[in-house]
Amino acid sequence: MTSVTLKVEVPSKLPAERVFKVFSDFDNIAPKVKPEFFKSIETLQGNGDVGTIKKVTFGDAVQFTSGKYKVDALDISNYSFGYSFIEGDNLMGILDSINIHVKVVPSANGGSMFKQTIIYNCKGAEKPSEDILKKEKEGYENTYKTIEAYAIAHPETY
Repeated sequence: MTSVTLKVEVPSKLPAERVFKVFSDFDNIAPKVKPEFFKSIETLQGNGDVGTIKKVTFGDAVQFTSGKYKVDALDISNYSFGYSFIEGDNLMGILDSINIHVKVVPSANGGSMFKQTIIYNCKGAEKPSEDILKKEKEGYENTYKTIEAYAIAHPETY
């Protein structure tokens, strides 16, 4: 089995705790601020902790319709979480899964660095195209920036 890894790093003026807090509410925020990417995110099983299974229905700007993922790790004190897409057309028929790990690292200036590692686990030798990987990376970066802007606009909540 082969894999392809994408790394996304976006600096933030917000402290790590605040970035993690807003991303902990991603299911509610993303469909509001990025409806073209996320029509809905619904919990199918669990309460948000490790083992929870969720379904993402993608918006019209995404070439996929849906994906199902499982929460693999959650470490609130270290501002990190991980999840794996295990079903859906976002696996493109060539992937067994997509593992995503997010870590928010505090910066010396009071801000933070949002770090995301995406691992595409291929069924065989076929991999996602460079064009798809480029669009995916841009989508992850743009989504982060939009969510961050939402947090800045709602300091009373985040």
